Parts: sequence; structure tokens; C-alpha cells
Amino acid sequence: MDGTSICNYIVYILLSHQIYFVRKEKQLKQWTYSTTLSTTRQQKNTINAVNKVEQNRKHKVSKKETMEMSVGSANTGGSPTKLTTVAIAVKSGSGSRRAVRWVVENLKADRFVLVHVMPAVTSIPTPSGDQIPITEMDENVVAMYVQEVKLKFGQVFIPFLNLFKTSKVETVVLEDDYPAVGLLRYISEFGIQTLVLGSYSSNYMKRKLKGPGVPNSVLKCAPDTCDIRVVYRQRIITKQGTSSSGIKKHIYGPINASAESTAQNSFGTASSFELNYPYLHAFSSRGSLTNASSISHCHSLGSTQSEKAEVEQLRLELQNTVAMYKEACEELVDTQNKVRLLSSECLEEASRVNAAQEREEAFRKIAAEEKVKLLQAMKDVEEAKHLLSREANGRQMAELNAHKESLEKQKFVDALFCCDRRYRKYTRDEIEVATDFFSVSNVIGQGGYGKVYKCSLHRTPVAVKVLQSDALDRKEEFLREVEVLSQLHHPHIVLLLGACPENGCLVYEYLENGSLEEHILQKSGKPPLPWFIRFRIVFEVASGLAFLHNSKPDPIVHRDLKPGNILLDRNYVSKIGDVGLAKLISDVVPDNITMYKDSILAGTLFYMDPEYQRTGTVRPKSDLYALGLTTLQLVTARHPNGLLLAVENAIKNCCLADILDKSITDWPLAETEELARIALKCSKLRCRDRPDLDTEVLPILKRLVDVADASLKLGKNNVYAPSYYFCPILQEVMDDPHIAADGFTYEHRAIKAWLGKHNVSPVTKRQLQHSVLTPNHTLRSAIHDWKSRVTLSST
Repeated sequence: MDGTSICNYIVYILLSHQIYFVRKEKQLKQWTYSTTLSTTRQQKNTINAVNKVEQNRKHKVSKKETMEMSVGSANTGGSPTKLTTVAIAVKSGSGSRRAVRWVVENLKADRFVLVHVMPAVTSIPTPSGDQIPITEMDENVVAMYVQEVKLKFGQVFIPFLNLFKTSKVETVVLEDDYPAVGLLRYISEFGIQTLVLGSYSSNYMKRKLKGPGVPNSVLKCAPDTCDIRVVYRQRIITKQGTSSSGIKKHIYGPINASAESTAQNSFGTASSFELNYPYLHAFSSRGSLTNASSISHCHSLGSTQSEKAEVEQLRLELQNTVAMYKEACEELVDTQNKVRLLSSECLEEASRVNAAQEREEAFRKIAAEEKVKLLQAMKDVEEAKHLLSREANGRQMAELNAHKESLEKQKFVDALFCCDRRYRKYTRDEIEVATDFFSVSNVIGQGGYGKVYKCSLHRTPVAVKVLQSDALDRKEEFLREVEVLSQLHHPHIVLLLGACPENGCLVYEYLENGSLEEHILQKSGKPPLPWFIRFRIVFEVASGLAFLHNSKPDPIVHRDLKPGNILLDRNYVSKIGDVGLAKLISDVVPDNITMYKDSILAGTLFYMDPEYQRTGTVRPKSDLYALGLTTLQLVTARHPNGLLLAVENAIKNCCLADILDKSITDWPLAETEELARIALKCSKLRCRDRPDLDTEVLPILKRLVDVADASLKLGKNNVYAPSYYFCPILQEVMDDPHIAADGFTYEHRAIKAWLGKHNVSPVTKRQLQHSVLTPNHTLRSAIHDWKSRVTLSST
């Protein structure tokens, strides 16, 4: 089945559903109309029955009155007396109460009629809140609704009926949009002799704003056969009929207010009055007032008990009918809701059908376009066949070139990490097992690249520096550090044992006594260092910097020298660490020239060369600034901020002893001041003002270290051995030192055990040319003398 057939089938189904919903809607409307019509007929029959009972009662009353009039005529011996009728136009308000009270007190008549004009009914509300014109409704329904409205408006007569105690009172509800027009038509058609109205606004401004009121309009347009009386608060305006012409004003005293309050309190609400006077209101149909009927309440003593029972029964039937009507209205609302729901579903289905048709048309257009494209593509394929072989050859050549480049890159990586015998390559598993999967408990510090873990590899304590996982832009720096450190072998530079390129890890030798910063600030319970060890540390650090600066073919600058990067082994021998920020300088800038270039600054702020900060140019003397500041910290144990100025002032004022570290009590003041002066020279702001490390700084530091060693020999606590007394494998003072093929001296038993398993140097990791071991008698003699000296000093 193709797409067109499917779409036609869907359209057929949707149209069938739409026709079904329309039929259901018509059936629901017919059922609703029949229900409403039956309810209306029941109400009409009930109303006709009530009207019939009322007409019988009126007939009896009129017959009785005729008899009374005939008796009166017989007694007087003359013709029947003409009945007088007084109509009072009322509405809710004090003016109507004033007018009724005045009529009761001042006028006598055979018949009193209370008249109220309501707006004309033009539309009928539905239970759903809509308005339907009466021209579109059934006449019976309209008549029933008009009668119900008149019943509601008839409640306005309740406050006034109690004022007429013995007189007969009728009530009439007129229907007109203009009250004055309705009253004038009522006067003309029913021959009313007297009409009384109440005035509702005595204020001049209110009358001007509202315009001519109902009393004024009736006074001007009333026929001459009727007397019009308008009752104001302090006066009465009278327009007399043909007997006397003109309008007269009569001034009366204030009307008694008790009657007004009595009228209100006697009747209360509309519901209570309907119980006492069930025949009060009259239902009038639309059209002229000649067809209007009224339900009048007269206090007749001659009504029988049977009539009351019949009326009560009819009232109950009317209530039942009204209840049924309300129930029918509720069902009508539900039905309308269902109809609306079905209509909305029909609209949705119709919209879906339209959308399906639009999609079908769009698919047809797309199919036509695709057909054109297919023809063009076939032409292109024919042309492409001629180029296919050429493109295939080109792709094969590109794949071969890519594969060749990949092999070259792999060879380069292997040459960098695997073939370089200067350090050992560790696997990812070895690093993870050694660090207990990088446990937090093994973290001993934070380096320039990431965290530093203490662990053991092959039963050797090591420090593993791990590159941070999010620092992907530092991979090049990592490779550079591996390349640089693998070439550095010096007693005062931290030894690189190996690397793990997979995890970005560097494996260093582990130094037990931590960093120099911990001893200066006495962190983690570190004891303060003696002054002679501090002198020796300055000399050792300067020696390590000289080694870096004299590297070939290009000098190496550390750029981040500080106490935190100077580490101490178990014998307090210092070694420079974190050479990862070292920079190879191919073009050395002369010291007397200031050069500006773009560069990314590296290092710690307080230890950074000011000229490097200002120009971005790094040179070997940049490390001298950090060396001088570190030396002053060793002497004073103070923070580097403002330390240079404090030391300069102390030397000028000859009070250097006041700022020295108080934890040391035996400072040699002369040597300490000389050390502080050389440190200040190294910390000059400009590089050209700083001394040369090899020719000026190291000789002075060497002489100061000799003084410290001499003092150490005379002391009783001479327990510190030089670093070259220790075996690189065991890290212990050697008893039988031997020289291996790599030029380093080891303990004989340790190097012998090492050569039994390896053929590379324990220090350089390069292959040894032979395994011959040569005794180092000179070093053994020196170690023997040192041990004897230590023994004598301890005794």
C-alpha cells in the first residue's frame, strides 16, 4: 500500500468519526430540547391552575362587592357610587416609603394599587452563563422566565403592605425600559384617577447631574384626567386633573418616621412575607398592559380552607416542577460540555487530517525534487567513475603516509621513554600498587605539577610526584622535566630514579628530613637547625646552582628556588628539588643589558627576581636573588616580605643580633654579618649589581663553611657526617667503600649484591662497562678518622 492510499484511508476514517460526532450532537440537542419543553409544559399547567384558582377567588370577591354596592345603593336610594383608585409608584428607597405613608395618612380611596416598573426582558440567561435573545426561544419558556423575573421584582412591595391596615391593596409590576413611560401608559389604559410618587433627590446638583427624573417627566406628560402628587421631604407638588388646572405646591410638616420604621420591621425579608401573603404577585406576559395579569394579595376573610389546601398543593407541584427544571438545566450543562468536548475532538481530528494532507503534498513535492536530484546524481556517478580509481590510489597513499608518521612518532616516544637508559620506566600498575592507589594517607606535599606521595618501590623508599589530571596543558613541561632531570647528577640535586609516562609520574629519591622551610618555621615538630648546618646548607645550595648554571651546551635556570624546594636527607645534607620549572637558555643575555620579551612568569612571588617580573627575561643571576633571600631567612627565621629592608637597617644600626633567629643562642656574629652582607648583595634589584656566583659568592661561602667545620670539630656534638660518606644504595656510612665502573663509591657488600642482579649503575642507570670493583682507601681512612673523632667527642 503506497503513501497516497494510506493518506486516503486516514481521511476516510476521520470523516467517518466526524459524521458520527455530528449525529450524536444533534441527538443530544433534540433530547435537551424535549426535556426543557416537557418541564416548561408542566410549569405552564401549574401556573394555569394557580391562575384559575385566583380567578375563582376574584370572582367571588367581586360578586360580594357587587352585592355590597347594590345594598348601599338601595339604602341610599340612588345610583351606584363610582369606585376611586389611587396608584402609588414605588421602588426601594426612602422616597417611596414617604409617599406611601403620606397616602395612608391623607387619602381615602376604595382601591389602592402599588405599581413598580421593571426593565423589559430582551434575553434569557442559560445555565452556562450565556445570554439568548427571547426571539430565539420558545414562547412558553419566555413567558415562564418573565413571570419568574416579575416575582423577584415584586419583592419591592413587601415593606409597604403593612402600612395599609384595613384598606385593600393590589400590586402591579409593569415592564418597560423607561419607568415614566410605563407609568403614563398604565394611567391611560386603566383610567387611574390619582397617582402618587415619591421624590428621591432634593439636592439641586444631583438633579442637574441625573437630569429630569421620573416625577418631573410624569408631571409634564400626565393626562388631564389624572391627579399627580409628588411627595417631597418638606412639601408636596400636585397636578390636578380637569376639575382644577395647574400645579400646586402644598407644604406639610415632617412625616412621622415611626411609620417608616414600622413598615420595615413588620415585614423583614422577602421569604417571610411570601409565607404570610401567598397571593401577592401577579404574572404578566410580554406585550401591552391590557393583557397583564397580577396576583394580588387581599386580606379577605371569606377564603375557604379548601382553597388554601388546593393552593398549597399547587405550590408543592410548582416546587417539584422547578426542581425538575433545575435538574434538567444541570443535565443540559453536562450535555453541552460533552458536546463541546466532542466538537473539540472533531476539530482536532480535522486538523490532523489537514496536517496529513499537507504532509502528503509536501512528500509529493519532495519526491519530485528527489527525482530531479536522482537524475543529476546518476550523471555525477557516471562522471565520478572515471575519478574513482585515481581517488582510491590517493587514499591508499594517504593511509601509507599516516601509518608511516605514526610509526615515526612511536619510535620517537620509545626513544624518549624506553630506549633512554638514564632512568627507569615504571608501569601504571607499579605506581598504583606502591601508592596504595594514590591514597590520601600517603600524600606528603604538593608540587608544581600536583601531589607528592611517599611509597616504596623495590624495597626502596621513594617520592612520587603525580601530574594533575586536569593539567593537560602541562604535558610538555612534564616531558621537559624528565629530559632535564635525567641528565643531572650532582650530590646537591634531588636524584631522579625513574618515570611513568602513562600516569605522568616522576619517581625521586626520598629525603627523610623534609624541606628546609619546615625547619625554619618549625612545622610538624621539626627541630631548629644549628648555625653551622645552616652555613653548610647555603654553601651546598650555591654549589648546586653553580652546577645548573654551568651546564653544557646551555645553562639551566631553576626559576623557583625557595626553602620549600630545598630538601634535607637523614644527615641534613641539602639537595635542590622541583627542577621541573627549570628553563634551558640558549641565548644568554649579558648582565649589563636590560631586555624585554613576552614570557610566562614562573615561580613564587616573594622569591622571584624583580627584573624578571618587570621584563620577563630570565638569566642565571635570576636564581641569585632567591638564594640571597633564602639565606636571610635561614639567619632570621622570618617571612620574606620586607625582610631585605629589615636586615639592611639592622646592619646599618649595628643591631643585627636583634633580628637573628632566637632559637640559636651561639651565633658567630662576625661570620653571620658577613653571610648577611653577601646575601644582600645577591638580592640586589638589578642583575648587573649582583656578584658572580663562581668567582665571588662561592669563595666567601666556602671560607664560612670552613669556619663552621672548624667550630664543629671543637664542639661536643660533632655527629654529622659529609654526604659522600654514605653509600648511595644503603644510605648509611660506609665501612668498606669501593669504586664501581660508573665512578661512584659504594659499600662493598651492597654493590656486590646489586651487580649480581643488574648490569646498570644504581645512580646513573646506565649500562656498566665492567663489574670490577676498586677499593677506595683514601675515603675509608677519612671515614675511620671521622668515626674516631665522633667516639672521642662523645666520651
